[in-house]
Amino acid sequence: MTKPTIKVINTQTGEAIEREMDAIEFAQYQKDQENWLAKKAEQEKIQSDKLAAVTKLEALGLTPNDLKALGL
Repeated sequence: MTKPTIKVINTQTGEAIEREMDAIEFAQYQKDQENWLAKKAEQEKIQSDKLAAVTKLEALGLTPNDLKALGL
């Protein structure tokens, strides 16, 4: 697998260099990707759980105003 490229820009000269990530940068990139995916999955689970809770509360007869008062 080829490593992603990064672009380094010298702000004083405007020179831009594109190169492959080195081992340390690539390891951090992979860790960041894993963390992002874990956080995304956690947020999706929270949304799913909230939707399930709202559905159950609506089935019990709570109105949208009741749910809003509960912060849902």
